[in-house]
Amino acid sequence: MINILTDSCSDLSPDLIEQFGLNLIRLPVFINNRNYFDGQDITPSLLFELVAKTGQLPKTSAPSIAEFTKFFDRPGESLFLGISSPLSATYSNALLACENLEDASVRVIDSLNLSTGIGLLVLKAAELRDQGCSLDEIERLIRQSVPKVHTSFVLDTLEYVYKGGRCSSIEMIVGSLLKIRPVLEIQQDGTLGIREKNRGSRKKALDSLLLAFTNHIDTLDPHRVFVTHTTSDDDALYLAAELKKLAPIEHLHITSAGATIASHCGPGCIGILYMTK
Repeated sequence: MINILTDSCSDLSPDLIEQFGLNLIRLPVFINNRNYFDGQDITPSLLFELVAKTGQLPKTSAPSIAEFTKFFDRPGESLFLGISSPLSATYSNALLACENLEDASVRVIDSLNLSTGIGLLVLKAAELRDQGCSLDEIERLIRQSVPKVHTSFVLDTLEYVYKGGRCSSIEMIVGSLLKIRPVLEIQQDGTLGIREKNRGSRKKALDSLLLAFTNHIDTLDPHRVFVTHTTSDDDALYLAAELKKLAPIEHLHITSAGATIASHCGPGCIGILYMTK
């Protein structure tokens, strides 16, 4: 059996984690003078309550090398997919941990992505495993799939991503915050960039996500699409309904982002994540 491993930034639901037999390592989130663990003892709703109560923004960090060494020490072969290396030390710590394991066969892949952009690759790896592919085959096919993942999302506030320092181009627009709802996307090098600066209604920003999706209709891989958000249930239902009209999607999932992603995106963040062929 090949173990498919990921981190809590993949934002996969408990049902999907159980269905595909996945294992994940949780990233720590520091706020209110203590460390919490993403998805274990903190959720986005609790996170935002603590921000409102303390006036402080959370800080996130990568699992330690020691934690990864313990996480990787399991029977069988393993493949790990984690958050983009330009956004976190998670990938580098995972590589260093592999050096501590003499007999383990662990492959570490940089997703160059975040949230369910990672999740798309993780689930594809699990499906390849279940189809009987070898670890070498899975690694090769997943590495080929990394640049085919498309991740974009709307921010409702710039405070979290600006102060968190994960998107340097945000500095270009902080001087004119009024009514701007930027659409951020993951670049090919795994960094965050601004695709659009939407002014006006939130629906206009949501529709810009749908428009970008339609631009990939001809090359879309319809197998799996995610709508992932922090605190936007109604907007998620709207996007999901519109996506069903646009393409014959086999599996359309609505998932909630974890506390790590929420720490940098803030409340009201929502995105569409999918793969092309």
